[in-house]
Amino acid sequence: MRIIVIGAGIGGLAAALTLRRAGLDVHLFEQAAELREVGAGIQISPNASRILNRLGLEDPMRRMGVRPHAIVIRRWDDGRELARQPLADACERNFGAPYYNFHRADLLDLLSAAVPAGVLHLDHRCVGLSQHADRVEVRFHNGATADADVVVGADGIHSTVRNAVMGPESPRFSGHVAYRGLIPADRVAHLGLEVAANVWWGPDHHFVHYYVGAGARYHNWVALTPGEWRVESWTARGEVADALKEFAGWHPQVRALIGAVETTNRWALYDRDPLPRWTVGRVTLIGDAAHPMLPYMAQGAVQSIEDAAVLAKCLERAAAHEVGAALSRYELTRKPRASRCQEGSRHNAVMFHLADGEAQRKRDANLASSATAPLPQNAWLYGHDVEAEFEQA
Repeated sequence: MRIIVIGAGIGGLAAALTLRRAGLDVHLFEQAAELREVGAGIQISPNASRILNRLGLEDPMRRMGVRPHAIVIRRWDDGRELARQPLADACERNFGAPYYNFHRADLLDLLSAAVPAGVLHLDHRCVGLSQHADRVEVRFHNGATADADVVVGADGIHSTVRNAVMGPESPRFSGHVAYRGLIPADRVAHLGLEVAANVWWGPDHHFVHYYVGAGARYHNWVALTPGEWRVESWTARGEVADALKEFAGWHPQVRALIGAVETTNRWALYDRDPLPRWTVGRVTLIGDAAHPMLPYMAQGAVQSIEDAAVLAKCLERAAAHEVGAALSRYELTRKPRASRCQEGSRHNAVMFHLADGEAQRKRDANLASSATAPLPQNAWLYGHDVEAEFEQA
């Protein structure tokens, strides 16, 4: 079976690797002339790292990733610890695979390095596609065309593939804006920061920071604020002074991390309601093309990796004339879980940002009562093995 994947981000690269492992003829097309990621952090939880381990990426992930000791949730003003989820060795014991913090460029590099020569085609922007009874033809901006038995849209929240088969639809602006910064670790060594994924919750805002890069070379932070600025670009410049103003009155450590960067970027956060379907004929969607979500569960890239693994399992044993049934099985398997993450991320957008008061005190008390056990979402989320579930179905 011949497969075309559109988009060589984390989900598209994972799809190329899992589909090739299944013995399929895969070609991956990317609009950029070179694979390049911005300097941002990304969290890869055990439900995705176990899939990447099986693709032979365990050693490079251990070299290039940071294994945080814990997820630590803190109060915005006094830094009081509200909850601590042990990770590192405890995570591997509890969930069977590691939890990593990566520099996004490092993760993209290790995935692309595993893709054999001749599979990835750069500078090919998809501009349309045509479905036929026995194939799909894809057209690119440079005049090239390609056809395959199946086309997989892994081209993000503004997916050309999705628009081509389902029609245009605008994503939903969340009302939130994110600032991000990346700091050489030695610049903040005096803060004595734990190797942990730290999350600070406060009124209408929250702040996340953790080490990334081999040897924990950098400290990555993301500051989430309300706002009406609607440009969705990871490379748009923000002002450090504006970020500091948003976090006036917050704990000195938060303000010290924001103030340690020379430049910051900002982007507006968008998602979509769960789509009624992901598949039309021989075309299907994965990742943000299918289920874009807010970053409040750190599951966007992780769910795209899960998608890739299940899609490969569904197509592995299908003949070309069985594509429809295989893609239906993929969607039926994946849609409930991905939709739950979309909805959970929206819920967290409210829960993280409660103003001080009765609801906030109740939230904090609930967290404290489970502080010695996995945080409530982790058993179903981190402990789940989508490949094993598929084999057992």
